[in-house]
This record gives sequence, structure tokens and C-alpha cells, in this order.
Amino acid sequence: MTLTTALALLGAAVLLGLVLQAWWNTRKARPRQTLPAAAPAERVEPEMDTIPEAPPDGAQSLRSHVKPVPRVDALIDAIVPLALEAPVSGEHALQHLPPSRRAGTKPFTIEGLDSRTGTWETLSPGRQYGELQAGVQLANRSGALNEIEYSEFVQKVEGFAEAIGARADIPDMLEVVARARELDALAAPLDAQLSITLRTNGVAWSVGFVQQVAARLGLVPGAVAGRWVLPAAEEGAPPLLALSVDPQAALAEDPQTAVVRECQLALDVPQTASSVEPFPAWHLMGKKLADDLDATACDDHGQPITLHAFDAIGREIDELYRRLEQLDLAAGSPAARRLFS
Repeated sequence: MTLTTALALLGAAVLLGLVLQAWWNTRKARPRQTLPAAAPAERVEPEMDTIPEAPPDGAQSLRSHVKPVPRVDALIDAIVPLALEAPVSGEHALQHLPPSRRAGTKPFTIEGLDSRTGTWETLSPGRQYGELQAGVQLANRSGALNEIEYSEFVQKVEGFAEAIGARADIPDMLEVVARARELDALAAPLDAQLSITLRTNGVAWSVGFVQQVAARLGLVPGAVAGRWVLPAAEEGAPPLLALSVDPQAALAEDPQTAVVRECQLALDVPQTASSVEPFPAWHLMGKKLADDLDATACDDHGQPITLHAFDAIGREIDELYRRLEQLDLAAGSPAARRLFS
């Protein structure tokens, strides 16, 4: 082999190496894409407890959107009795309901005492009611019921009472607002919403890839773009967990090209009963997502969450469950779900 030939071959080898390196760098910079539908999953799952199985697709969609009807509760509502001279039909009462059952940021409801069954219920056609009552929520995550909100509630209730021939027994504003502030002061320290940030260890993800991983672990699309939820087993209950990415990326025309480098897994503690073990489910789902996404689980400050930190959080959550029960606001109860909303 001549020197000229050897130099030519060496130059070709170097050029080929540069081309391959450029191709590899370009490939690494691309976001991870979804796998073809027929492609088998190559990764072996770690040996951990099984995440609760989600119901069939139809049930998942229904459960993630259905909400239980709130009921008047003296613990968290200011109640206005509506005295009737004679029973009123459900049709007549429904016809005169206020168009909006909100006073500022606080929901309110009107219920009737069914003359046949003797039970309080949400107003329905085909029923006769011997008594009525209205209740406005004293507090929620927007804060305590204030004077302006209470005045709006009273105005709407008085208009309804006049239309159906009822007499409203309105509680004193100062007493109601004082109760609202007291309830808000008790509840605020017990409001825990846990969140893990899952940050990629290298290659960015497409939104479609995150969705594929979420679906494989039983999460279904939520009502908001870029949000997936693990439905609760209880019919009508809030979702157990929620996974979310940047909504702007999720709304991109092509989710396969929209790039994200992190996502959040959240647990709303007061919304789910401790008996279904939501904290272990949150911890386990975080581990599985970190494994499948090749991500690191981080706290709000961007620091990796250690096993010791998870244990400490678990002890704090157990104490929170205990304190909620002492206030008759057990996590997952109708009152707790309304109060912490």
C-alpha cells in the first residue's frame, strides 16, 4: 500500500467518524418519543408492590369527572332554615332557585325535607317538601367566608324564600363570619398537598412519551391538558393521584415535538381516606415513573428526595390524618373534601 493510499483511507475513516458523531449528538438531543403501538416493552419492572389497577376506560373517564353532590353540614356550613306554611313541590322550588349557587368563592346549596321519606335531600322534581334549608360553606381553600360573600348569600336566599312563600331565619352576620374565621384557622395548618418533581436525567421527553408512560401505569387523561389522573376505586371520588406537565407544551399542535424536561406527581391528602393508603401509592408511583422516564425525584427546591425524607413525610401525614379525625374532618369524608377544595 502506497503512502498516498494509506493517507486517503485514514482521511475517509476520520470523516466517517465525524459524520457518525454528529448523527449521535443530534439523536441524543431529540426528545424521547412514544413507541409504536406494536412495540413490546423491553424494560423489566422493579420488584415492588402493585399499583391499584384502574377500572375500564369508560369508567375511568366517568370517575375522573363526576363529583358528589354537596350536602348541608352544620360543621362547615352556615345554615338558614326556610319555614313553609304548606309543603312545596320540587318543581316549584327548582323553578325559583338562584341561577348561581355561589356567593363569591363559596358554594351554597338548598335542600328539602322529603314529606314521604322524612330525609333531607337535594331538591328534585316529583317530590313534596315540608321544610327547606340553605347552607353556605364557611371556608375553603380560598379562605374564610367574609361579610361581602355572606351578604350575597343572604340576598339570594331571601329572594328564593320570597318567591316560594317561605320565611328565612337568617343568622347574625358577625357570628357567622367569626365561625368562618375560626374554622379556616383550624383547617389551614392541616391542608397538605404533596408533590414530587420528576426531572429527566438526560434526554428531554415529548409530551406524547410522558402520556404513554402514564397510561402504562394506569393514569388516564384529566379535564386539563397535560394532566393525567389515577382514578379512585370509590365511585364519584376525586382522583387518587395526578401527574402534570407544562400545559403550554401539552397544548402544542404536535405533542410528539413538544419538549418537557420535568413533570409533577401530586397527592391531595385531605381528599382521600387514609384507609386506601394514598401516601404509599404516591411514593410507589413516583418510583415507577422515575424508573420508566429515567428521571430523578426531587423536592420543591430541586434536591433529590431520599428514602429517609419519604419516611419523615409519611410520619407527618399520619399525624395529619389523626388531627383531621379529631375535628370530625377525616380525610376523604364529604366534609373534608368540600372544606379542602
